[in-house]
Amino acid sequence: GSFIYLRDIASGRIWSAGMQPCGVGADDYEVSFIEDRAAIVRRDGTLTTTLEVLVPSGDNAEVRQVSIVNDGSAARDIEVTSFAELVLTTQGADVAHTAFAKLSVQTEFLSNIETIIATRRRRSPGEPEIWAAHLAVVHGETISPIEVETDRMRFLGRGNSARNADAVNGNTLSNTTGTVLDPVFALRRTVRIAPGGTARIDYWTI
Repeated sequence: GSFIYLRDIASGRIWSAGMQPCGVGADDYEVSFIEDRAAIVRRDGTLTTTLEVLVPSGDNAEVRQVSIVNDGSAARDIEVTSFAELVLTTQGADVAHTAFAKLSVQTEFLSNIETIIATRRRRSPGEPEIWAAHLAVVHGETISPIEVETDRMRFLGRGNSARNADAVNGNTLSNTTGTVLDPVFALRRTVRIAPGGTARIDYWTI
């Protein structure tokens, strides 16, 4: 799965940009499919969250644009966390040997450009190299350093699912990278939104 989580730091309230995975109801919720994108708009009190998912023409990339509008009278500090499971192989290979396929993926965080990269270790010199990258471009004020996670178990926590993940329940991401048992891409940015203001984060997967 691929999700965007949000958490209001003051109240501790957690929701997702779409109905899944958190399943938290909204005051208003609307989904639309346009020619070049899908859009989800939800209103939770004085916050309106818009998620637009686009695949640029001609590029091996996807961008999930998350916009948060604060219609309240006080500034709001919001944690925004992306989460995407990594495969880097064909669906058939993943279904046939899921655990083995995941063990072949290595991750790294490039702090100078604030980007997670991942590659699949080749089993032979003739096998093509496969790379992926995940980054967040923030349009607005950030109030804490970027946080990173590439270990699915650390993100979810023991016995949990994406609906009740430990990582979004007020816990910081562990910044774990390398050879992990079950790789994911997860990036967190915390934004401060002034009254009447808007913050936007573009989560790119390339």
